[in-house]
Amino acid sequence: MTDALTKLTYQAFQQGKSYFSLTHQTLANQLLNWINPIATEAKTEPLSPAILLKVQSLLNQIIETDWEDAEQGVYPVSILFDNSWDDFWRYYPMLLLDLPQRRQRINQKRYQDFSSEIDTEGYPSYYIQNFHHQTDGYLSEMSANLYDLQVEILFSGAADLMRRRVLAPLKTGLLKGFNTIPEKQIRLLDVACGTGRTLRNIRAMLPKASLFGVDLSPTYLRKANQILSELPQELPQLIQANAEDLPFPDNFFQGVTSVFLFHELPASVRQRVIDECFRVTKPGGVFIICDSIQLQDHPDLKPMLENFSKTFHEPYYHHYITDDLGERLEKAGFQTINLQTHFASKYWIAHKPY
Repeated sequence: MTDALTKLTYQAFQQGKSYFSLTHQTLANQLLNWINPIATEAKTEPLSPAILLKVQSLLNQIIETDWEDAEQGVYPVSILFDNSWDDFWRYYPMLLLDLPQRRQRINQKRYQDFSSEIDTEGYPSYYIQNFHHQTDGYLSEMSANLYDLQVEILFSGAADLMRRRVLAPLKTGLLKGFNTIPEKQIRLLDVACGTGRTLRNIRAMLPKASLFGVDLSPTYLRKANQILSELPQELPQLIQANAEDLPFPDNFFQGVTSVFLFHELPASVRQRVIDECFRVTKPGGVFIICDSIQLQDHPDLKPMLENFSKTFHEPYYHHYITDDLGERLEKAGFQTINLQTHFASKYWIAHKPY
C-alpha cells in the first residue's frame, strides 16, 4: 500500500510539472507573439495530433521507467522528488522577465550577444554562442541560475528523468568491470557537468564514490558547487576545463558520463571529446553519453526535431541528429556499444576493453 501511494504521489508530481510546463510555454508564447511577433522565417511546423500523442506516450514511459528503477533499488526513491523549490520561487520571475530580451535576440538574429561585463576571451569559438538564445550564453550567474528551470520547462518536467537514465547502465557497468573494488575507490567523471544535476543523481546512487566534474563555465561550476554542497556526502571535485583536453591521467576513471553536451559541439570536436573520454577511462570501464534523440530513432518525430533547431539557437544540432556517434566511439577504441532511447533522449553505453 505504501509503495502504491508513493508511486501515485510521484506520478502526480511529474504530471504537475508537465502541466505547468505546458501552461508556461503556451501563455508565454501567446504573450510574446502579441508584444513582439516572431520573424516569419523562424516559424516552426505545427505538430500533428499523432506526434503530440506519441510524445505524451514517450513521457509516460519514461516516468514509469524512472519509478521502476527506483523500486528495484538502482537508486533511492527519495531522489524522484528532488526538486529545487527555492530556486523555482526565486528565479521563475527572473525567467519571465528575461523572455522579451530573448525574443528580441531571436528576431534580430543576434546569436553571439554578450553583456559588456562578460569575458569571452580564451573560450573556443564554438562555445561563444547564445545556445537556446540564453542571455549571456553559459557565462553569467543569471544563466546558471535559470538553466535548470528552463530545461525542466522545455522537457515538460522530464530533464532529471532523462539524466537518471544514465544511472542503471552506469551501475551495471561498474558491477561488471569492478565488482571487487570498494565503492570508495570508484572514481567517476561527468563531462560538461553544468549545474551538477547529473552528479547529484549519481551521488544519490553511489554515496561513497569519488565524483569529479568538468565544465567550461565558471558560473555553472559555482552553481554546481552550491547544489552539491547541500548533500551530506563528500563534495565532488569540480574543475574548469575543456572536454577536448581533460586534466586527468590516462586510465583514471571507472566510469565517465556526459549529458546533453554532444549536440552543442561541432562534428570534429565530438570526436576529440570522445577520444579524451576513452583516454581517461580505465580498461573495463564504462562511458555513457546522454543526448537528444536522432532522426533514425523516431523518423515520425522529424518535424519536432527540425523545429528544435529553428526555435533554439543550436548551430550544430542539424548535423548531430544524423551523426553516427557509435562509429565515433568505435574509432576511439570503445567496444560493446549499446543504444537506448527514453522520451526525447538517446544513450550510447560504451565499454573500454581490457
